[in-house]
Amino acid sequence: MTLSLRTKVLHILIGFSMITLLAVGIYMHETETFALYPLHKSFGVIVLVFALYRVVIRAKEGWPEPLGNSTPAWQLLAAKAVHWCLIISTLVYPLSGMMMSAGGGHGIAVFGLELFASNYDAVTGKAVPINESLASLGHAIHGLLYWVLIPIIVLHVAGALKHHFVEKDDTIKRMFSFKSS
Repeated sequence: MTLSLRTKVLHILIGFSMITLLAVGIYMHETETFALYPLHKSFGVIVLVFALYRVVIRAKEGWPEPLGNSTPAWQLLAAKAVHWCLIISTLVYPLSGMMMSAGGGHGIAVFGLELFASNYDAVTGKAVPINESLASLGHAIHGLLYWVLIPIIVLHVAGALKHHFVEKDDTIKRMFSFKSS
């Protein structure tokens, strides 16, 4: 199965965006750099839109067949699990951030375009939660995914490098080749 240009572009765009948002999120959390939150949220919503589109494309095009014939069954199963975790996390990570932000009264805007209104107290200037349970659940999921996504990304990259350097197949070339067939 050949991969469409659209699949390759979405893979690269979403992959690098998720890694960047993850790194920025860690930085924001560790340094309390609140000024980056609007950008983080804006790009998170945009990534969600592309991730939803990618899921539709994946459903239509199916999964690419693994290259090579000698891959043990357990490795194929592990690869499938990693891919499912990545696909699901591209949806759940931004959704959990949106739950946390909207439920916590902080609202959601994409580069100033308000999608969900903030709920700030006029006297104290602090966010008033709209739904504390939703915000809390979103916060818990967002925090948990941090611990799940990093090892999954490492496994994904390690698997790709194994294909390239150990098995010497064309898995990476197939994903990053943009020549027309």
